[in-house]
Amino acid sequence: MISADTGPEELKCLALAVHELVGRMPVTMRSRNHYGVRCEDGEIVDDRYTGPVLEEALNRSTVVRRSAPSGVYRGVPVVVVPIIRRKEAVAVFGVVDITKGGMFELISKSRKERSHS
Repeated sequence: MISADTGPEELKCLALAVHELVGRMPVTMRSRNHYGVRCEDGEIVDDRYTGPVLEEALNRSTVVRRSAPSGVYRGVPVVVVPIIRRKEAVAVFGVVDITKGGMFELISKSRKERSHS
């Protein structure tokens, strides 16, 4: 069960499952009290992740749809949904729409660089 104290290690398998479910678009997840994970290209690329739209959804306990104002996905549309318990967000999931704008090219470049390392 996901709670406000769920750590990144416990979030990894669920985040990767959602990542696959949405066609490997980047997925982020964190709990209220711990940084979380960022998934790209079928793997966890950051296990101490948070972002401004994740924070906003946690604070507002509501779905947030907008372009990220800063961070790794700056300028790219994201959708973040809260996991609610007792009328408060205990965790949030985010999906990054890399099909919009230049993020697709950035992710493709990152994948190529990782495969040549």
